This record gives sequence, structure tokens and C-alpha cells, in this order.
Amino acid sequence: MFFTRFLSATIALALGALVSGAGWAQPAGSSYLPAFVSSPKYVFFFLGDGMSASQIQATEAYLTTINGGSARVAEDLLKPENRLIMSKMPINGMQTTYDANALMTDSASSATAFSAGIKTKSGVIGMDENLVRSVKSVAELAHERGMKVGILSSVPLNHATPAAYYASVTSRGLYNNIGIQMAESDYEFFGGAGLLAATGPARDGDTDQNLWDLLDAHGYELRNDRESILALTQNPRDKVVAINPVLAGSESMPYAIDRPEDNLSLAEMTEVAIANLSGTSGPGGDSGFFIMVEGGKIDWAGHANDAMANIGDMLDFDAAVGKALEFYNQHPRDTLIVVTGDHETGGMTVGHATTAYTAYYDRLLDQPNSYEYFQNVHWAAHKEAHESGYDWTRPDNLASTPEMVELIEQQFGLVWDELNEYQQEKLEDAYDMSMVGENRNSSAENNLLYGGYEPIVVTLTHILNEEASIGWTSYSHTGVPVPLFAQGRAAGAFKGFYDNTDIAKKLADVMRLPEMPVYRD
Repeated sequence: MFFTRFLSATIALALGALVSGAGWAQPAGSSYLPAFVSSPKYVFFFLGDGMSASQIQATEAYLTTINGGSARVAEDLLKPENRLIMSKMPINGMQTTYDANALMTDSASSATAFSAGIKTKSGVIGMDENLVRSVKSVAELAHERGMKVGILSSVPLNHATPAAYYASVTSRGLYNNIGIQMAESDYEFFGGAGLLAATGPARDGDTDQNLWDLLDAHGYELRNDRESILALTQNPRDKVVAINPVLAGSESMPYAIDRPEDNLSLAEMTEVAIANLSGTSGPGGDSGFFIMVEGGKIDWAGHANDAMANIGDMLDFDAAVGKALEFYNQHPRDTLIVVTGDHETGGMTVGHATTAYTAYYDRLLDQPNSYEYFQNVHWAAHKEAHESGYDWTRPDNLASTPEMVELIEQQFGLVWDELNEYQQEKLEDAYDMSMVGENRNSSAENNLLYGGYEPIVVTLTHILNEEASIGWTSYSHTGVPVPLFAQGRAAGAFKGFYDNTDIAKKLADVMRLPEMPVYRD
């Protein structure tokens, strides 16, 4: 009797470990799930574009601050309400991000790696580095098996990361061609931002089709207002493209901290996708789904070196993860959630030379909107009113313009008389450069200081971020490894330190798809 009870308990523990992924030692060359354990039916892959450990820690420090705690006190930082949903998941891993020819990858080659399992060169989507062979993505293989597929992003739906799940092109800039492949994918749900080059070629060598007409011809319904998109939760449709009504630059969703009331957040769009895909039944009934959600503007804020815009989109992205976790709680034995980034963007540092070991995240609370909103609304109006007759050789143009002094205090909490001499000097130079395109710096200095962004705007975010104890080292991607979080069925497959190509291979394995990479020829 004792032996029978012991054996039953041992088998139960083993099966529990297999389902959850905890404690499962993976034998080399074999499946992460043995034949008698079913694969996850519902798979979520969340991709924070430009997100690494620095973005996660900075966001949690900000959360701690707005929740009434201190980013200097471990007890406060460790409270569950001050942690991101993703960082509380039970399974953690780490992945390298370099591509075939660069330590600092771009989003096209990195997306090809974790969607299709191969290294390629920067700018290439779904093809090998020689531009000869194309590969299928995890989403495509899942769709071929009968699973429904949803692709969501806060940046254009034919941008690099979402494109890697349905397209193969020699250059990520062939947006019209990518859009054609989007329509031809016949995936059930696309949602978030808009489309680039929707009515013609983006550049030489691109195709020339009207993507809206093509989507309609392939049976897609276009929803582009809040009410009709939310209605999908109660009245699912077979094939939908759900685009927010208000879009920002390059057909992206506005930054989360700028979100208009008429728009859905990324979290709300994720909730709609879940309801729509789980509420529709294809020929085989409920055959499950694969949903990829990209927080694309985390990356864009990193490029622009704007910590508040970055943190705002991190929070929206994490809230989207929360929607998947709610679904997991209803279907724990059938759901797998994986969360990671494709690379780090901006070289964000948690700490700065001017603040030593002390964090001042309360300073960030003085910035109500993103750099983009400030530039398009406040700065544009100010420049128009003051650029006539401007003399950049004067040393105190900004200081002698009370409207600008007031504006930077209102929008960034920076009080002119409280700034040090170096900060004031940097702002004077940036103000001149933004007003008339000239200042006393060399071109090399200006390239380093502004990186192609509006000089006065990026200088303001730099100074505010530095005062909060956040630094930036780049306007591009960096090559640091990126953390990964997982929860659910077979999540244990994602433990350890591995390459980004292994993500696609692990997903294919636990989903019982063909071994990756899978070439089209």
C-alpha cells in the first residue's frame, strides 16, 4: 500500500513538472514534452522591442515611486505591486541577440531569428544571409496545422518585427511587398497600428498595390474605431484588421503616455484579439491560437532617449502580458506565455555619472507627455512664433526668452535658475540648433549630442533623465543579452542561457511543429 501511494505521488509530481516546466531536465536532442503530454493549445509570444534588463528595472523603479515608495529602498522595490507582471513569472532565461554579421542586431534580423530560427543579416526578413532561401515562421507553421494566428503591434503591422511572422523579403523597407504577404497570410487577426506604403511602393524595387483593396479581396474586415473594435469581444469575426483611429508618426500608435481617449491601448487590443480568436471556430473547431504581441514603441522611445515615453510603453506592454495571464488563469493546462525583447535600444543605464548611487525617479513625474508630443505641439508652436530674425550668435537666446524658460519648466520640471552652468550651456546650444540649424559646436559634436533628433527636445530629455539617474549611450541598438520570462505549459523549456534562434526552435518543439528552421524550397 505504501509503495503504491509513493509511486502514484511520484508520477503525479513528475507530470506536474512536465506541464509547468518546473524541474524538467531536458535530454539533449529530444522533445521538451514527451509523447504522452499534450502541447500547449494557446501560445502567447510577447516581444518588447528594445527591451532589456535596464528598461525593466527602470520601469519597476518608476512604479515604486508612483505607488508611494522609494526607488532607493529595497523593501519598496520588492513589493509585488511595484514589480512588472512579466518579472514575476516563474521561469527565467537569457538570450543573445547578435545577427549573422553584427553584434548589435537590427529588428529585422532579430525577428527572423526568434520567429524562424536562423541568423541573417541586418535588414533582412525571413531569408538567409545570402538572400537565397526563405524560411517559414512559427506562426506560419502553427497556421498550417490549423491554429488561428493573431499579430499585434504598436508600430505598423508591416514593420520589421510583425512582418517576420508572415513575410520573406530582402529588405525590411519593402513595405508594400510585405503588406501583400500580410494579406496573403490569411491570418485571422491583425491589430494595433496602421500600414506603411498602403497605396503604393515605399521605395525603388517595392511592389505597387493598394493594400486596403487587397485585404478586402482576401476577406478581411477593417475596423478602425474604438467601438467597432471592442465589439469584436462579443461578436468575433473570422478575419479582421483592427487599426486604432488616431495614429502618430509613421503610422504608429501614439506613445502610451500620449494615448487619445478614442484609441485602444496595446493591452486592450490584446484583450480583443484573445476574445476574437478564442470566440471564432474554424473548420476544425477550437484548434487553439498563436498570438504575437510587439511593444514596438519601447524601441522608438529608446532611440530617442526618452525615459518617460519608454516607461509608459513598457507599462502598456506589461499590461498586455497581464491580459494573457488572465486567460492563462482560466486555461492553465493549455496555455504558454513567453515574454522577451529582441535587443536593447539606446544603451539605457540605471544610474548616471552625476547622481552616483542615488536614484531620483520622482523627477520623471514632471514630464506629462512624450518627446514626440512635445516636439509636434509645444515646440512647433514656439519655433514658429520666435524664429523670425533669430540671431544664433547671441550667447543667451534661451535664457532671454521667458516663454521658453516657462515651457521647459511646465513640460519637464526643469527650472532654469536651478540648472548648472553646463546644463544651461547645452540647452543654449541646442536651442540655437533647433531654431536655425546652426550653433557653436562642430558637426561631430552635434552628431554625438543629438543623434539626428530635434536638438532642443533630446537635450531636454537627456537632462531630465540624467537628473533622475538614467543615462543613455546610444541612439541605436546595443548588443547586451536580453532576459526572457515564461509561464504555463512547457515553460521550463525556456530556462537557461541560449541564442535568440533557440526561441523559435523551443517554441516549435513544445508546440510539436516541424523542427526549425523550415525552408520554403
